[in-house]
Amino acid sequence: MLLPLTLVALIMVADIASGPQIRLGPLLIVAPALTASFAGPVEVALIGVVAIGAELIIGTIDRWRGILEYESHLFSLVFVSVLIVFFSAARQRHQRELAIVRSVAETAQRALMRPLPERVGPLRIASLYLTAEQEARIGGDLFGAARIVGGTRLIIGDVRGKGLTAVDTAALVIGAFCAAAHQRSPLRDLLTFLDGAASVELTALRDGEQWSGENFVTAAVLDIPDEEPCVHVVNRGHPPPLLLAGGQVRELGATSPAPPLGLGELAVADAHVDTFPFRRGDLLFLYTDGVIESRDAGGAFYPLRERLLAWEEDDPVRLVERLHEDLCAYAGDSLDDDVAVIAVKRMLG
Repeated sequence: MLLPLTLVALIMVADIASGPQIRLGPLLIVAPALTASFAGPVEVALIGVVAIGAELIIGTIDRWRGILEYESHLFSLVFVSVLIVFFSAARQRHQRELAIVRSVAETAQRALMRPLPERVGPLRIASLYLTAEQEARIGGDLFGAARIVGGTRLIIGDVRGKGLTAVDTAALVIGAFCAAAHQRSPLRDLLTFLDGAASVELTALRDGEQWSGENFVTAAVLDIPDEEPCVHVVNRGHPPPLLLAGGQVRELGATSPAPPLGLGELAVADAHVDTFPFRRGDLLFLYTDGVIESRDAGGAFYPLRERLLAWEEDDPVRLVERLHEDLCAYAGDSLDDDVAVIAVKRMLG
């Protein structure tokens, strides 16, 4: 607050010292305007009153000198100061509302998209969730983990679409996964259940006013047994997981590609389960297409596999942190799509 007060004093002294030929009083409006950039309406009003008082002093001296036109300057200062106070109060109210919305969004994210535990059985896990909308906390990407008898089950997915429709669908799919992951032991049965849940939700959207085009959910669901050095994968149109082992990056592509979830009559009758080796010390990297479709200033896609090969990271936490920093720098802190990432390392088995 010393800055605008000092500014008022300097302008007043300079105006009086310069004589009636030079009028610096109108510059006093700078003080409340400057205060509005860092303070609330009460402080702005206080500085405005001080500035008006300084203008009155200047005007009184000018009248003594025989100058009478300061009334217009005084009126302008009062009018603009009142406007600044009004808009400062409106901005403060908007900031309070935005803080409440952010708090609710963060609570909803923790409830719907719970952070993955760092240790699950013989696995060490790290995760990352970023939204393309800077003010949003929840997007259309999803991930989850569930501890089942003799192993761990993971899901990562991406809802095609934007806005609240995508958030609703993501919440429904992750909720269905959390509810059924423990009850439906075969991976095929779980995918059938998830497909049915997504189809019901998206059919309701098609029949309602929220439908905005072709919507579906890509997803990859993984079973990682505790005692077997392998991973079972069912991929429904999602980018394939990457296996980091022996200094190499291997793509775990589906041998029998299947359509995404939620396509109704186009759904497959039986999901194909692929099995890949996943030994002690190996690291699985799961991601959504927001990672590989991020572009730099020249329009080039993010080179995920090249980055993973160059880093040679074997710690999930450090890998995810490094990816986060590198991806934001590559895209210039402006993501075109939501991003979800899971890194899983087998510690035992």
